[in-house]
Amino acid sequence: MRAWTDAATMPTIRSCTEAAGRPGAALPWATLSSTLAAALTAALLLPSAALAQAAAAPPPDSAPGVDLARLDHGLRARSLGEGVYVVEGANDDFRPANGCNIINTGFVVTDAGVLVINTGPSRRYGEQLRALIARTTAQPLRQVIHLNLHPDYFLGNQAFADLRRHATAATRAGMAREAAAYETNLYRLCGDWMKGTEALLPDAELTVPAGGLRWRLGAREFELHELRGHTDSDLVLIDRRSGVAFAGGLVFTDRVPTTPHAQVGAWLASLDRLRPLLQAAGVRHLVPSHGPVRSDLQGLTQTQAFLRWLDGAFTDWARQGWDMNEVLRAPVPAEFRAWAAFQTEWVRNVAHLYPRYEHQVLGPSRAPGR
Repeated sequence: MRAWTDAATMPTIRSCTEAAGRPGAALPWATLSSTLAAALTAALLLPSAALAQAAAAPPPDSAPGVDLARLDHGLRARSLGEGVYVVEGANDDFRPANGCNIINTGFVVTDAGVLVINTGPSRRYGEQLRALIARTTAQPLRQVIHLNLHPDYFLGNQAFADLRRHATAATRAGMAREAAAYETNLYRLCGDWMKGTEALLPDAELTVPAGGLRWRLGAREFELHELRGHTDSDLVLIDRRSGVAFAGGLVFTDRVPTTPHAQVGAWLASLDRLRPLLQAAGVRHLVPSHGPVRSDLQGLTQTQAFLRWLDGAFTDWARQGWDMNEVLRAPVPAEFRAWAAFQTEWVRNVAHLYPRYEHQVLGPSRAPGR
């Protein structure tokens, strides 16, 4: 999940006051010419334009515990099973009203201490998550695991600097490559919520074989599976004892998937592989990266349905020679339009992915901009 641009195309914006008060001028995408749309998309300014518009809109049903005056996220730990807790973010887009908290983090209490699953979008979030864990259990914190490279999975790491922080080599490399852009854009989007946030990378490398990894903390054993498609390395953590799976960015529930690093074919193949893994493990609660936790596999089914539709539609539209403005105005099934963050994520989906379909259909020499 990402609402940011690449470091090469993003100006440095460090002032929290400026970020919160002046999100930046932007042309409405509906008025853009095809040529200008392509140019803006190449620089990934279309997502920023849509995001600025969305940030000014009244928030949807988001995080009722947020205290804007105190910059308090109002984090709550929801028990999903024996020792397993999820901390649900707003099913929304990054905005000051939710403090950039749209991620589902979690933690597992074991006899050897607490495993933290993702650390949130900021230093402030990480500190509040750590305080919440301390209020929930007397067990000491032991380890952190990051399920992919996106900013709300690890920008809370400063609050856990004393712990081992695990990630795959590909995830750590991606974090290192994009951390500066993440910091800049989240400052721009959420202002004072991001004060003091500086990226602290994982310091322990996970190597997960093709058949999965049995990973222990004390007497608690977890399954780890490394898949791909949402990013180049998407970890899924399964706790068979409680029947809970943290699916990371592979699964979205009632929300349009984010796609800055997506490869749709690989993502669909991973979801095909993930379903039997979850069923074999007897998973009773599936924790998506964004959106509500459910006691079924509906989030996986929704994500598959959206990606299959998008893959087919983008292929057809590219073959018909549609430009990006036409795609942005194209009819989208009502089911998907009703999901959270549709207005911003649909623009990003088009910006991130449609040029690839044009290249596949037309070839590099004939695709727009060549």
